Amino acid sequence: GWAEDFSDPAVKAIGALEVLGALGLVLPALFGVATWLVPAAAIGLALTMAGAVVVHVRRRETFVPPLVLGVLALVLAVLRIAYPG
Repeated sequence: GWAEDFSDPAVKAIGALEVLGALGLVLPALFGVATWLVPAAAIGLALTMAGAVVVHVRRRETFVPPLVLGVLALVLAVLRIAYPG
């Protein structure tokens, strides 16, 4: 439903950002290179999820905002575990 409120390029950009964020969380930690990308990806995904909460609340969708907040909490937990200091 939410995709109806956005243009096709915007939906594709959101999807690309989510995929890049996921890769940025996993690949640097997996290969031990450019580890600074892990917190950058986590912050980017957190901002994306915060935007998703706003969109779903504006659409008055009752189930989706708690789900998105759960994903946001998971992303922040990964950030905290990866960089505890």
